Amino acid sequence: MPTAPRKKPGFETLAIHAGQEPEGLYGAVTVPIFQTSTYAQEAVGKHKGYDYARTGNPTRTALEICLAALEDGKWGLAFGSGMAATDAIAHTLSAGDHVVLSDDVYGGTYRLYKRMYEQLGVALTPVDMRRLDAVRRAMRNSTKVVWIESPSNPTMKVVDIAALSEIAHKGKALAVVDNTFASPYLQNPLAHGADLVLHSTTKYIGGHSDVVGGAIAGNDPALRERLAYLQNAAGGVPGPLDAWLVLRGAKTLAVRMERHSANGQAVAEWLAEHPKVTRVNYPGLTSHPQHALARKQMRLFGGMLSFEVRGGEVAAKRLSGRTKIFALAESLGGVESLIEVPLAMTHGSVKGTKLAPPAGLVRLSVGIETVSDLIADLAQAIG
Repeated sequence: MPTAPRKKPGFETLAIHAGQEPEGLYGAVTVPIFQTSTYAQEAVGKHKGYDYARTGNPTRTALEICLAALEDGKWGLAFGSGMAATDAIAHTLSAGDHVVLSDDVYGGTYRLYKRMYEQLGVALTPVDMRRLDAVRRAMRNSTKVVWIESPSNPTMKVVDIAALSEIAHKGKALAVVDNTFASPYLQNPLAHGADLVLHSTTKYIGGHSDVVGGAIAGNDPALRERLAYLQNAAGGVPGPLDAWLVLRGAKTLAVRMERHSANGQAVAEWLAEHPKVTRVNYPGLTSHPQHALARKQMRLFGGMLSFEVRGGEVAAKRLSGRTKIFALAESLGGVESLIEVPLAMTHGSVKGTKLAPPAGLVRLSVGIETVSDLIADLAQAIG
């Protein structure tokens, strides 16, 4: 009887099994936490693949294999935070190089480039990446990186990853996509032509608000070699427990993102009908300017959204302090729902610049609680 052609495992299978074979000594089905700083060597220079834990750790290796599989990449690298991963990419730049950056980027990313790398001679041009012609005009001979977020933080702009990657490559620059908001389950930028995809694994991949981490995935072995060198030399690596927590979170990413997306859609639709809400930014709404593009390059629309209410900043701060289920807190992507005012919290580094989000913008990370409870909580908070 002929055998069926072998196909690539599905996302959920990869999340649970990629890099996570049963442990060899006792057969443990969960990857052990290799809580060690160093490894005994059989002789000078002769060891079993690991010599010092900053350079490598079996728990971290399992996570890196899993992350690469989820992003459909050939390799993955884990870091101690999303900003450590961002900084590793920035470390590939030299004085005189130029970065084209999304004008709606995470505040910490802007701060890193503006306040640290610009003073070292790296030029920076923020641009609205929905406007491809504007990106083309921003490119220079010295442009080395085009930094993309989609959906963006916090106004949920969706940009054409394939078209932007093509522009970057035409200018001999790297296309880097921060995929934190979407997660690998909703979107795979490498499949759209990106060179590198970055995550704060603190967020959806970890998923439980109990760990800080970051990751980069890609296909080019030369880029992997360069970034792995920086990972080791600069030392921004996760500890084995942190790697284990992210790996544990990744196992349930698919089922969580289905619920985050369903809840996010329901909350967005309810807010869009509220008389005190003046604007809702969510790519799953047909009113979103890039809804068709989001449908094309995303599987679902996620749990992140932002909105504005009548009364501006005062009203935004008042309602964000009145919720009972939505916790007033920075970060995102955990199972619990969070609320924040970006300009006063996560995006304080762009306050007073043309990149600042509206002062009255409220950002929600919609969790996986009972959605009717979430809507009732927002209803009483908005009043």
